[in-house]
Amino acid sequence: MSNSTIIEGNLVATGLQTVILASRFNSFIVDQLVAGALDCLTRHGADPAQQTVVWVPGAWEIPLVAQRVIATRKPHAVVAVGCVIRGGTDHYAHVSAEVQKGIAQVSWQTGVPIGNGVLTVESLEQAIERAGSKMGNKGAEAALAVVETVNVLKGLG
Repeated sequence: MSNSTIIEGNLVATGLQTVILASRFNSFIVDQLVAGALDCLTRHGADPAQQTVVWVPGAWEIPLVAQRVIATRKPHAVVAVGCVIRGGTDHYAHVSAEVQKGIAQVSWQTGVPIGNGVLTVESLEQAIERAGSKMGNKGAEAALAVVETVNVLKGLG
């Protein structure tokens, strides 16, 4: 292993320009995810003035807006945050699956890292746990993932 080349990202966000895409639906949860993402980025050296928050109606709209934001604003990364809570119909399954696929597809097509902080949960209690309670803040985790991914990509040239 001593002769191996190792490329890995660091957690330094200095100079990083990100767009946080946030769903208004379930905003009482999403507000906490946005706050966690912004806090994480600034704690790791990002300039708050270089971070933009774009609000969309719901999680469904995140992939389309991510594609447009990447094309027009040219950020280093995007952090997607939203909250889809299972209800009494199968709407949850359709929205959750398509949003996850859409986020991945936009990232692959554009080459821009998108941190996935879109919660897909069974209950309000699970959402609260993942928005800054005992399960941490998934918005912050998604932001940290894009910081490291941007730095890995830089290391690859």
